[in-house]
Amino acid sequence: MKLRVLYFARLRERLGCAEETLDCAGSTVADLVAQLQARGGVWAEELAADRAYRVAVNQDIVALDAALSENAEVAIFPPVTGG
Repeated sequence: MKLRVLYFARLRERLGCAEETLDCAGSTVADLVAQLQARGGVWAEELAADRAYRVAVNQDIVALDAALSENAEVAIFPPVTGG
């Protein structure tokens, strides 16, 4: 399924891109993250289980087991603190 994936803050800088459109082989956020991790290098490092990041699908923060739908917008970003 086609997805629009957006990267913010530290992830945008480390991954070297702000957004991309890609075909996801799976049906959940976890499947997408695994597909991105499989790229290796900085992708595997930044999206590792011990790294802090959040995911939103169509502007709603979701867990990794959330379902994806065709043409969804997926944002991946580090946690944000307020003050």
